[in-house]
Amino acid sequence: MTEHLTEQRERQSGSTIAERGRVSAYAPDRLSTVSALVRFVCALLGGAAFALACWYVLHSVPLAAFNVSMVTRALATACSLLVIVAVALLTWLWLRDGDGQRPRWRALLTEVVCTLAPAGLVVSALGIPLSATKLYLDGIQVDQGFRTQFLTRMAETAANQDMNYIDMPSFYPLGWFWLGGRMSHLLGMPGWEVYQPWALMSLAAAGSALVPVWRKLVGSLPVATAIAIATTAICLAMVPDEPYAAIVAMGVPAAAVMGCRAMRGSWDATIGLMVFLGVSACFYTLYTGIVALTMVTFALIAMVARPRGQRWWVPLRQLAVMGFGSIAIALLAWAPYLKGLLSSPEEITSTAQHFLPSEGTTIPMPFFALSAVGALSLLGLIYIIARFREPEITYLAIAVSVCYAWVFGSMVISLIGTTLLGFRVEVLIALLLSTAGIFAIADLRLVGVEALYPDRLTQRGNRTVTATFVVLLAAGALAYIQQIPDENESFIDQAYTSTDGYGERADRRESDVGRYYIEMNDFIQSRGFEPSETVLLTDEINFMAYHPYHGFNAFTSHYANPLGEFEARNEAIASWARGSFGELSNPAKFTQAIDETNERWRAPDVFILRGNETDPEEPWKTHIAHDIFPSQPNVHYEALFFNPKAFDSGDWTVEQFGPFVVVVRNK
Repeated sequence: MTEHLTEQRERQSGSTIAERGRVSAYAPDRLSTVSALVRFVCALLGGAAFALACWYVLHSVPLAAFNVSMVTRALATACSLLVIVAVALLTWLWLRDGDGQRPRWRALLTEVVCTLAPAGLVVSALGIPLSATKLYLDGIQVDQGFRTQFLTRMAETAANQDMNYIDMPSFYPLGWFWLGGRMSHLLGMPGWEVYQPWALMSLAAAGSALVPVWRKLVGSLPVATAIAIATTAICLAMVPDEPYAAIVAMGVPAAAVMGCRAMRGSWDATIGLMVFLGVSACFYTLYTGIVALTMVTFALIAMVARPRGQRWWVPLRQLAVMGFGSIAIALLAWAPYLKGLLSSPEEITSTAQHFLPSEGTTIPMPFFALSAVGALSLLGLIYIIARFREPEITYLAIAVSVCYAWVFGSMVISLIGTTLLGFRVEVLIALLLSTAGIFAIADLRLVGVEALYPDRLTQRGNRTVTATFVVLLAAGALAYIQQIPDENESFIDQAYTSTDGYGERADRRESDVGRYYIEMNDFIQSRGFEPSETVLLTDEINFMAYHPYHGFNAFTSHYANPLGEFEARNEAIASWARGSFGELSNPAKFTQAIDETNERWRAPDVFILRGNETDPEEPWKTHIAHDIFPSQPNVHYEALFFNPKAFDSGDWTVEQFGPFVVVVRNK
């Protein structure tokens, strides 16, 4: 793929590739380990800083809401075009100049632009469409409500604390949310509001960091940039609503290539994988588990098919180092929960994996998609088959196979009442195959064209071929990237139609009942209750997404901490509601029943129900959720009603806010 290879190198490219490994033979832009680490740190910080700076600029300019105007959409496409054109032009000049011939200023400019290109695409494809709202993709709907609640909690405390239950360590990986909480303090913003800039920053940082990582692995800045851009674009299209998952997914193809080298005894690769697995376990355990399984598979295969002269135990040694080391890192986030799990007197169960949507019933085949990624994946599939005997390509194929095995296993294991969330693995398959597709293009330019036309390509002809490759890749990238806002249109619309924490909708239309949340919060605090020390009983999950109160129970079992005894708490709530019309209709007995809960859990200090304070005959309503997997939808909501007379005593103060009745325990 490089213009600056000498004729002698081109004639000897076959033997060179055999000696160095095909993946690392694309160009002499290799980095030392120290240089790669320095560039990696600079890329992380630079990508995040660039995205944050762009976010501030975009939110200081009055742009139209994405869901009511095409102006923002047009600006997003224009900025994506600028990023792609800049990268394509500088990359072509880099290839044309040849090693040691390019001006220093242009070499530096090319490295900076190529490194920040993924961050630029995050801004153009997501940042600009969201520029007129304070919310992130999907607004505050369903799953995003739980995620926002978690970030709001982490903005309120730096301790390892559950998003909902008081005095309980987190069950869900808190790494991304904990860092977001620190960013909230740094920027002086509430947790829910920092979600958008933090998501953009983390995606931009991860995408930019891929450039030095892949340059270290493949030895070529152009190839590294192409992989980083493709990886970022795919994640922005397929998993943008879960930024903490996307940044882990971005590293999976690189982990596969590093795994090949680690199993052959490379300590750089082994330590890199150890850190990646440890950190990813603090961010998103599903992908961490798949990568860990992939590494175990690598080790087993490497022990059987080891290179001549390598001892059989070398892969096992490397696996042990990365395994124990990554576990030590992961314990930074998981130790408190594991301690609680071991000391819990109750049986611990989880329904987090009780979810099987229609996407989880089909085998992902991205290589048949009519898109740039579909074409790239098809190239990658063909390349893997054609170059299967090349070690690094073999390990890529194994990684793809493990992903497909996970998808298949998720379908089969549903027979015993759970899943492996296989539908979320599609993005990993697309990333791995697309990466192989870029290898195929690079390989074709490196040796394929010369092999087909050994005596017909002059220097000018080589430049033409290189320019053609660059233009085609740039056009394909733009064709895919400009569709990302369309792919996320429903998510973006929700960001504009949801009522934010200030009680406003970004599209300037009438807000929903969320506009009462600020008044409700002020009322609760006026009665002497601080959010961080107060337990609410409510089904209004969005209220706690904006205000860091603790819930007596989680809204669904799928996001509930297993230590929280979700079903037992549901039974308690149901007994209070039903009893309020019978044996607990006496206010004193009702209050006593609530207080008795303190023997097992912290009793609710506040009830937020729906009803009418002025009508004592109209019951006040809430809901509890039941897991009904394998049915789809997998949740059934049961309506519960409280008798207003049960609260008619000096123990409680009642206030009406729109459709909500807020009942606060008197201190």
